[in-house]
Amino acid sequence: MNLSELAKNFSTEEAAIAYLEEKLWPKGPVCPHCGVMGEAFKMHSKAGSKNKMRPGLWKCSGCRKTFRVTVGTIFEDSHIPLHKWMMAIHLMSASKKGISAHQLHRMLGLGYRAAWFMAHRIRLAMSKDHLTKLDGTIEVDETFVGGKLRVGPQRDTQGVRPKDRLQASSNKTPVLALVERNGRVRSFPIEKVTTKNLKPILKAHIAEQA
Repeated sequence: MNLSELAKNFSTEEAAIAYLEEKLWPKGPVCPHCGVMGEAFKMHSKAGSKNKMRPGLWKCSGCRKTFRVTVGTIFEDSHIPLHKWMMAIHLMSASKKGISAHQLHRMLGLGYRAAWFMAHRIRLAMSKDHLTKLDGTIEVDETFVGGKLRVGPQRDTQGVRPKDRLQASSNKTPVLALVERNGRVRSFPIEKVTTKNLKPILKAHIAEQA
């Protein structure tokens, strides 16, 4: 999703709720209390009423309980507007180098504590993807991440023997990546690229039938 689509879908609270309902309820509203699908009706405030109902409130025809699409999600029991949650998720997902709570606080016009709370809940939701193992065709490879280390004669130090010079990867961190063909990606920093270090990760995150 680009910035144009972000502004279109999450410009208001109602737009954000409609977007989330479309994604989570493609076949109609599902009651989180009794599990009945498509048997709920949307509630609206009466004309001229001082007590306005929250947007996106539904009532199940089966159990007669009210609910919103946020029930059972990281947005539940949060006073932060849903459209700001959606913007925060986009910013955290689209940022290549990550984004801090301070930056969310500045960009979304929230208090720092609220931004910190959002960032932790979103990261927790992202980590739950690890609960299911990768399946299908899995590609595994490692790379070294870190700054460029000057090697060769230009970085020679007087008194240092050639065999004692640092290797080009000595200041880099090995990172193992697991890629599910046309699917999910997981990466892990490791101490050293050895069978002893790689095997437990592969066993924990790749299904046996993959």
